[in-house]
Amino acid sequence: MTLSILAAEKAGGFDILSLVGEASGPGLVVLGLLGMASILVWIIWFAKWMQLNRLMSVQRRFERSCNQANTGDEILDVAAELPDAPGATVLRALGSRIGDENLVQELLMAVSRRAITMEEQRAGALMPTLSSIASASPFVGLFGTVWGIMIAFQRIGAEKSASLPVVAPAIGEALVATAFGLFAAIPATIGYNYIDRRIGDLMDELSTASDVWVARLYADEMRSRARRGMSKRA
Repeated sequence: MTLSILAAEKAGGFDILSLVGEASGPGLVVLGLLGMASILVWIIWFAKWMQLNRLMSVQRRFERSCNQANTGDEILDVAAELPDAPGATVLRALGSRIGDENLVQELLMAVSRRAITMEEQRAGALMPTLSSIASASPFVGLFGTVWGIMIAFQRIGAEKSASLPVVAPAIGEALVATAFGLFAAIPATIGYNYIDRRIGDLMDELSTASDVWVARLYADEMRSRARRGMSKRA
């Protein structure tokens, strides 16, 4: 490894592939894990970006259609037309309670909160994985760093010398492990914060809209009951 490093330096570059290829067994395991974690971060980034764009797009269409509806029944029809919208899940849950003789507005509010929680869990899929990579990668890289330094000290003791050819391979392995850990952790942290904020924005919009839906459905149900009562008295 030392020769490859020196050759790369003479060529004016840094051959990281040689460092990875000539790392010790535990070092290779650490680098392999961090490399897979880095790839997984970008896969999750792309998957969540696509998912949230789709959910936010269909939710905005759903809310526009709901705003154009004049009655509670028309709002429930919108949920059937756009079943993939997060709001459709909430309205289906609310619709299942309409007609209950013991219906109160507080019950509808509780039902809507439960449905919103379910949608939040769906939107937050893979977020724990991203969070784990962000928090664990630096420590995995630190383990590789410590391992490389231990090897460097062992070589110093065996060779009775602290010259560059003796310690450079192990120190290079240690620093590469640190770099790999940061390479996985930094995008994971940024991605988690960005995606979590977008999920929060979507859930805030859904929660606000659900309050309106609850009020409209409850008011329509009360008017319908009042008309039925008047018809029976007549």
